[in-house]
Amino acid sequence: MVYLAHSENKAGHPQPLAEHLRVTAELAARFAEPFGAAAEARVAGLLHDVGKYGERFQARLRGEVHGVDHWTAGALAALDRKQLQFVATALAVQGHHIGLQQAEKQALGVLFEQQCSPGLQPSTSGPRSELLSRFTADGLQLPPLASTCYSGLAGKAAAMLDVRMLFSALVDADFLDTERHFSGQEREPGLPLEPERALELLRAHLERKAAECTAAPTVRQLRADLLHACLDAGTLPPGLFTLTAPTGAGKTLSMLAFALRHAAEHGLRRVVVVIPFLTIIEQTVAVYREALAELGEATLHRYLLEDHSLAGIRAGDDREDDDCDTRRLLAENWDAPLVVTTNVQLLESLFANRSRPCRKLHNLARSVILFDEVQTLPLRLAVPTLATLSRLAERYGATIVFSTATQPAFSHLDEAVRKLCVSGWQPQEIVPAALHLFNRARRVKVHWPERDAAAVTWSEVAQKLARASQALCVVNMKRHAWALLDELAPRNGDRLFHLSTSMCPAHRQAVVREVKRRLTACEPCLLVSTQCVEAGVDVDFPVVFRAWGPLDGLAQVAGRCNRNGKQALGSLRVFHPEEEGRPYPTGAYQQAAEVAKALFNDRGAEGMDLDDPELHLAYYRMLYATAGVAERSADKDDLLGHLVTQHFAKVAEKYCIIPHAAVNVLVPYLPEAFKELAEQVRNRGLTRDWVTRARPFTVGVYRPRDDDPVRGHLEPVCVARTQAAAEDWFLYLEPDHYHPLKGLVPIADSSTLIA
Repeated sequence: MVYLAHSENKAGHPQPLAEHLRVTAELAARFAEPFGAAAEARVAGLLHDVGKYGERFQARLRGEVHGVDHWTAGALAALDRKQLQFVATALAVQGHHIGLQQAEKQALGVLFEQQCSPGLQPSTSGPRSELLSRFTADGLQLPPLASTCYSGLAGKAAAMLDVRMLFSALVDADFLDTERHFSGQEREPGLPLEPERALELLRAHLERKAAECTAAPTVRQLRADLLHACLDAGTLPPGLFTLTAPTGAGKTLSMLAFALRHAAEHGLRRVVVVIPFLTIIEQTVAVYREALAELGEATLHRYLLEDHSLAGIRAGDDREDDDCDTRRLLAENWDAPLVVTTNVQLLESLFANRSRPCRKLHNLARSVILFDEVQTLPLRLAVPTLATLSRLAERYGATIVFSTATQPAFSHLDEAVRKLCVSGWQPQEIVPAALHLFNRARRVKVHWPERDAAAVTWSEVAQKLARASQALCVVNMKRHAWALLDELAPRNGDRLFHLSTSMCPAHRQAVVREVKRRLTACEPCLLVSTQCVEAGVDVDFPVVFRAWGPLDGLAQVAGRCNRNGKQALGSLRVFHPEEEGRPYPTGAYQQAAEVAKALFNDRGAEGMDLDDPELHLAYYRMLYATAGVAERSADKDDLLGHLVTQHFAKVAEKYCIIPHAAVNVLVPYLPEAFKELAEQVRNRGLTRDWVTRARPFTVGVYRPRDDDPVRGHLEPVCVARTQAAAEDWFLYLEPDHYHPLKGLVPIADSSTLIA
């Protein structure tokens, strides 16, 4: 009898099970070879579908039965081999359909007792040994396995990453061979990095840009010195690094230069650039595409991969459907030399338990991973994140770079990190202290409020803003921004702009483009923004106002002032705004703002030098102590508690960069686009392709209560396959509620909050 893995493809051919197991095993071994786990990955590949040798599964392929568990048998076979030694193999095999479960011995004992997943039936009615007999009779053999990648001695977070990396190699191999069977063709492998050539193109581009640069000579020299420091540091051994340099110093391209030099020196495979906000991702990608343009468009679109919710939706992106399919396939496993992604995509994948987000992880081994604006990492996630990244460097040969002008004092958390990963967190700074970059980068005079200064009304702020031809004001809350816009609009409407997450991404991108154009053309421009403008948005205003907030926010907004040094000194005015209700968006944000205020009260204005890295270290140490980050103990129901018990599903649920209480709402920013997308989803249901195209026109809204009037304007979207209403996707049906300046402004008696 020929046992089958998959049903007939388009050519009418089913796939023999022996072929699928053999190919998956070889691919998995190849994917795990860079981190020394090829033998274990090969065994996982051979065992992952061994349950398909059962008569019930073969009947399921013929449509005769349903609800068959074909994955547990292989997991138990892995555990049978050496008792509980090959936990990683067993978990990977068990999880390739249902997700990684739990690594505790008690949970594995339950697996032995149940013999299959709850609510399903085993793939065979006979003993499990019959499955392995059929496996052997099919010409397959399990190779000897002397060691495992799983080690509880490395720390709980480290051990969980070890399992995920093996799991990643297995599920990517499984997906690729299954795709090959049903499509009838093998996927073309990704391009090589070729770091020497890429670095040559980058350096030539930087030389051209330097010749064209209109920034002040001091700024140009600062950028040149940072570039040379990054190139020099590229020869250092792989590991953990920080890149601390002033805003406007050219970190975006300099850190890429470091990565390419480093990859060339040490034979690393790819560069992954991780960015916190969608508002700056388009800008970063445009900079990299311009720098590497000589690769040619056909090569570049396979060389530089964007994996985020707006990928492929940029203005003017009119490439062929085949190209879009190629980018989609590459994004599934990051098989590309240069990847630009978000904190959400990368970090949540590192803590995920399902096959799709984990699929890409094996490609992080022996890669350079650049985290831009790293101060945005949520404090509540800092210790487990640092532990996992430390393991990625120590065990998997990756180099991790934390880049920012306001470097958090993460080294202060080293002891807490070591409890989850024994290698801890002690990065090396790329920029030599002797360069004194921050002392040379003083381009802004900060006007601090008096310690006992009264709160300023929005009318007073508006009057001061309106006196400037070009000015930026950053506030803490959307309602503050709207109040200030209301004060400014009557007399400044033609030069008034706004940025916040109440606007959909396409709207925000259009505003950023117009603001940059006006600044370059010296045209009048007033921009009122929430803190989303602070990290990495490349704008240069002569005058900036900032409502009191966390110290890193104050320093980051200073980087949007006199960025290119065209004035002797720009002006940053910090103020305490009038308050009605909650003053800050979250408790953690308020805590950080209060720590900054305590530091100010202790030091006075003369001790608050935003260009002094030591000030930021003192601030972060005080913040960590206040928040109890290092002393936080594990609770059975929190993230740390689930890390201790190695419960993969619970860890994935608890580790989220952005709280998942928000729902996605398609808004009528562009009426024609809204109409087209609404008709498509009503007719066809919610699909992955529709979500990708809808993202640019979506606003995140915290789920409204049942009695909230805004619910009357939300139309639920149905899932394509089931026609059941999706829990987190809606259409916003009232076009008048999407304001051309403010974005989505729900009706006055609604309690709905924009995420």
